Amino acid sequence: MIFLHFFETDASFEESYNGEEYKEPWVSLTKENDEVNYDKKKYEPLTFNILSDGKIGWKAKNSSSVKTIQYSKNGGEWTDITSTTGGTTIPVVTGDVLKFKGETWPGSTSSNYSQFTSTCTFAASGNPGSLKYGEVTYGDEPLANYCYFSMFNGCTGLTTAPELPATALAERCYQQMFNGCASLATAPELPATKLAENCYDNMFYGCTGLTTAPSVLPATTLKSYCYYCMFNDCENLTTAPALPATTLANKCYQYMFRGCTSLTTAPALPATTLANYCYQYMFSGCTSLNYIKAMFTTTPSASYTKGWVISVASTGTFIKNSAAAWNVTGDNGVPSGWTVQTAAS
Repeated sequence: MIFLHFFETDASFEESYNGEEYKEPWVSLTKENDEVNYDKKKYEPLTFNILSDGKIGWKAKNSSSVKTIQYSKNGGEWTDITSTTGGTTIPVVTGDVLKFKGETWPGSTSSNYSQFTSTCTFAASGNPGSLKYGEVTYGDEPLANYCYFSMFNGCTGLTTAPELPATALAERCYQQMFNGCASLATAPELPATKLAENCYDNMFYGCTGLTTAPSVLPATTLKSYCYYCMFNDCENLTTAPALPATTLANKCYQYMFRGCTSLTTAPALPATTLANYCYQYMFSGCTSLNYIKAMFTTTPSASYTKGWVISVASTGTFIKNSAAAWNVTGDNGVPSGWTVQTAAS
């Protein structure tokens, strides 16, 4: 059954929807803007559940990147908090709940952004989109370039990541978002199917406690540097996400799993044609890795696969495309000492 409702104002629509008076699937129409809304999924604002005493900080990269947002502690009134270069802090104790909202993305360039810091442990949940779209946010909100850039970079007390529901990404939007979050064990699901340059660049770099990656990175067409260093030095990662992409881009997977010493099986790599440096150092230093299935027919070389299997396990199995005519072994090709098998692409 589909419901059709007409509202005199946008405010009356939001009041009814937020109160969950109507159930999906539904279509709504308002007199003010004649906007039609299909199956909107509501998300909670960015929320921090505090797990130990300490402080949550809101820090500006420099004086030109000061941002003002609002927070509510334990259901209280919304209070402005403005980032400073030294870090504006909120004292917290175990059991506190902080919610955040705003009207601007925390970042706009690699040198103009604000980020959270912490001296406590905390679990994040909800949708970070509330920092742009307010207290109640919805899935598939449009992202902007650099919007979550370095948002939790260096937050060693972060144990749980918030939801990241966007399906279309912008340039550098998740770059370095969880870089160095050593207590983060599980990565959020990342449903985006439309990528942009550098979007996941260094996203989980140095997350040494990460054991669980997203189940799949579903995009089939990649952009330059999109997964660059994404899981670099994630020492406890045992399973990689599925990588169904068939159209690669310059340096798209470069350094993606470098130093993941617990990874034993590489994700299947179905692309038949390589792009410049697309696999460069991709599995370098994955000392436990003993299985790779790669369907490329392009001859591997320093231009495409430089050092991609340096220091992997001394023995293993490499599944090669039966249509591939190349025969390259060593750091740029099939690891020395591995058994080669073939399969149709």
